Amino acid sequence: MINIKSDMEIQYMRSAGKVVAEALALIEEVIKPGITTAEIDKLAEEFIIRQGAKPSFKGYCGFPASICTSVNDEVVHGIPTNRILLEGDIISIDCGAILNGYHGDAARTFPVGKVSNESTMLIEITKNSFFKGVEKAIIGNRLSDISAAIQCYAEEHGYSVVRDFVGHGIGTSMHEDPEVPNYGAPDRGPKLVHGMVLAIEPMINIGKHYVKVKANRWTVVTRDGSLSAHYENTVAILKSGPEILTLN
Repeated sequence: MINIKSDMEIQYMRSAGKVVAEALALIEEVIKPGITTAEIDKLAEEFIIRQGAKPSFKGYCGFPASICTSVNDEVVHGIPTNRILLEGDIISIDCGAILNGYHGDAARTFPVGKVSNESTMLIEITKNSFFKGVEKAIIGNRLSDISAAIQCYAEEHGYSVVRDFVGHGIGTSMHEDPEVPNYGAPDRGPKLVHGMVLAIEPMINIGKHYVKVKANRWTVVTRDGSLSAHYENTVAILKSGPEILTLN
């Protein structure tokens, strides 16, 4: 069942989204060669708690950290460790916060120092594919119009779209109905209405779309070892148009 949010609930989600956006902005400032993913996680957790919020991810289905840190060929759900980031790496940070009982969820992929042109383009195309999807996130369209726009843009530029993991509804639970795939034919699925809130999150690979889960049962990597990027925001469907709740 899709939970339609009231205007007051969306206001609560704006507040949660603001915490997430600010946490990601803070993280972007500290990402550099030599920092560990555990240090980034600690910084994010401390910031979220200072805002009066709680990290959405910590303890969720047993996840051991407050953010996901996915490096290079890691697609999503990377676990922070003592891994040191190196010049030329790329890292996807997925961050969630719960405030007043409502979640915000967003992800960004960042370069570590100077990266290759290939990495820069992957990050840019992934981000752009999200915004192509959001253009379709308007009342009266169907859910898969978002999905089709993301896939079309990414594949037109020679990239592949991960199929095994998708976006989702969000509210008092981090994962709610409906699922929001980043691929598929347009004009399918539920119609978009005022008060729907979706976490739209393209995961785009340089190589093929196939992925696998590592032995830790969390971290997802590309099967062919190719680079992957992730870009996500929490988006409210409103009469005035889509509102991105997790942008500064």
